[in-house]
Amino acid sequence: MTTTEYERNLILSSVDYNVVGTRPVRHDGADKVTGRALYGADFDTAGLLHGKILRSPHAHANIKNIDTSKAEALPGVLAAVTFDDFPQVKNAALDLGEEVTTLHDLQANILARHKALYKGHAVAAVAATNAHVAEEAVKLIEVEYEVLPPIMTAPQGMAEGAAILHGSLRTDELGETIDDKPSNVAQHFQHVKGDIEKGFADADVIVEREFDTVTVHQGYIEPHAATAIWNTDGRLHVWCSTQGAFTARDATSEVLHLPVSQVRVTPMEIGGGFGGKIPVYLEPVAAMLSKKSGRAVKIVMSRADVFEASGPTCGSNMKIKIGAKNDGTITAMQAYLAYEAGAFAGSPVGAGAMCVFAAYDVENAVIDGYDVVVNKPKTAAYRAPGAPNAAFAAEQVVDELAQQLGMDAIDLRLKNAAIEGTRRPDGMVFPRIGCVEVLEAMKNHPHYNAPLGENQGRGVAIGYWFNIGFDSAVNIAVNADGTITLIEGSTDIGGSRASISMQAAEVLGIPAESVRPSVVDTDSIGYTAVTGGSRTTYATGWAAYEAALDVKQKMIARAATIWDVDADDIELKDGVFQSSSDPELNMSFADLAGQLGSTGGPVVGAASRAYGGMGAGGGSFAGNIVDVEVDPQTGKTDVTRFTVVQDAGKAIHPSYVEGQMQGGSVQGIGWALNEEYYMTDDGAMANSTLLDYRMPTSLDLPMIDTVIVEVASDHPFGVRGVGEANIVPPTPAIANAIQNATGIRMERLPMSPVAIMEESWKQS
Repeated sequence: MTTTEYERNLILSSVDYNVVGTRPVRHDGADKVTGRALYGADFDTAGLLHGKILRSPHAHANIKNIDTSKAEALPGVLAAVTFDDFPQVKNAALDLGEEVTTLHDLQANILARHKALYKGHAVAAVAATNAHVAEEAVKLIEVEYEVLPPIMTAPQGMAEGAAILHGSLRTDELGETIDDKPSNVAQHFQHVKGDIEKGFADADVIVEREFDTVTVHQGYIEPHAATAIWNTDGRLHVWCSTQGAFTARDATSEVLHLPVSQVRVTPMEIGGGFGGKIPVYLEPVAAMLSKKSGRAVKIVMSRADVFEASGPTCGSNMKIKIGAKNDGTITAMQAYLAYEAGAFAGSPVGAGAMCVFAAYDVENAVIDGYDVVVNKPKTAAYRAPGAPNAAFAAEQVVDELAQQLGMDAIDLRLKNAAIEGTRRPDGMVFPRIGCVEVLEAMKNHPHYNAPLGENQGRGVAIGYWFNIGFDSAVNIAVNADGTITLIEGSTDIGGSRASISMQAAEVLGIPAESVRPSVVDTDSIGYTAVTGGSRTTYATGWAAYEAALDVKQKMIARAATIWDVDADDIELKDGVFQSSSDPELNMSFADLAGQLGSTGGPVVGAASRAYGGMGAGGGSFAGNIVDVEVDPQTGKTDVTRFTVVQDAGKAIHPSYVEGQMQGGSVQGIGWALNEEYYMTDDGAMANSTLLDYRMPTSLDLPMIDTVIVEVASDHPFGVRGVGEANIVPPTPAIANAIQNATGIRMERLPMSPVAIMEESWKQS
């Protein structure tokens, strides 16, 4: 980085803006609090049919035969579909944002092809005049199964002699396909930096441990919902709850073997996603039912369907080994990461490997990653997918290393912290990042040295998410009253309509309230990647910045025409166009907007391009300081104080940044202490309701203190994505706090009262 660029980034973090950094009311707030906002299940149209899906009662079974005749004969049923109704397609790799899969696997997950691979796997579907008839109809579908033994964890799937899920699956071993026999290991990759043997030989202290995590769900409140109309002109129209309308369009078109121009997807308001609403489950099924019935078809998942048949995050088995010198210099870091992909290949182990040691500048490292298929739903992204698992393991070993060295836990991390120029084991070289600044803010926070009570402990941890850029498009039109209409394609989950609008407003010198933002369908805006990967405020915000610059230059040209001066003589400052040579020539943005009709017609600005790839802007670091109190009689753990520190680059809307930090922290607390898919021996989820799947409520939580660190990225306003890094450190920070309170090192999640007491008995 040149001196000029470095100084620019330092300046960006401390600039005072008129709009950026303020806290206006969100643009979609009124519709949502008054109930006017329309979500996926709210869509209605004339002649609407209701779809229902039959799901496998077995975790692993061959499908010998499916007979839908009795269901189709039921009065009110207009269509039934199975996998055989879908077109045969050539297999190909598909990159759907935060999900990488193949076309065959995607199609077979939507409706089972010859084999049910998890309890809840969709097998057949019907469409009827109302939901009650549809529910009765699916009970009439007759399926003949040959039940097979299930594989439930990565170690089970990797074991010699394990039951095989896919006879055609071969291991990609370090880039070479092993053809000798089928396997449950889809991929083994390795990242190497330096000489790991020398690194451990140079170490004075070595800590090595093994960790396990179980399947957990994103916990969004709104279930999946999709409506499809296969029109008589051959076009397919879809309305759905999705994190990416273009991703849903592309996946649906591939599964149905349609050109993308024949599929139009309209994203409805979304009631939470956290990565879990990137894949498609219902859209192609509703489409095929619509084609067969000639009517619009809506399918809405039940809560049990959401748990059992959509994409949770993965369970994992991990081994971490770290060595250091007596002065605290880490000499070697080694990780073994075996992640469950669910029924089809594609776990987040690749992302976990990118993040596991990202906070550390170490000369010698080896990371082995394994992608393993098991008889559970195909995993989907969940807020920094793969990184929380890896951090739960790595950050505990770092903490134990500090204890053995007699060093302060944050000091050890600071001594080895990644900085600009650090090369990660996976090869990425960091631009300017905020790892050190986050750690320093943690150490200087009053929480870090506050007194503790009886049975209480304190833990710290740091986490990383690399952020993505990718494609975004924004169109802006100037209205005669001085407002602008902003059109974009990024689903708004956490206030991104506001943060994107604010960046456009800053460029044009108008209030955020003068922007009218809309999230539109795939026919109405240029291609825009998913709302995920912490990309939206960064990438779509950058597109809004460039579209606003386009508007600004066109408005300046109009002012130049009115004043008969050179456009280079005019600048826009604080919402006022003014001539640098004649101070008397000035006009507000609103005044000029009112004259556009007489100076050449409407002004429209647009921007569309890719705004970086993986690691766009350097990513974001987050750290936690956590206090817990553990009941020595029961193992019940209460979080009594929680502080989250995160590098936001530049907080466009600080309230929303704080909300993201708190939301990720709460999910991390649930993941740490309560949440799990409780699986029976035959592969069934025994707690597929919100009564039994224990997510934390406000009664379980302390106030969560937030500290925003601002180390500017390469973005015009210095933005870093903030939606994901905050879920990475809570599980290890809480584990470290439990160890500090009890002396018990927890090596598996969740750290429930039963798990803590069992571990206590083992260690006593």
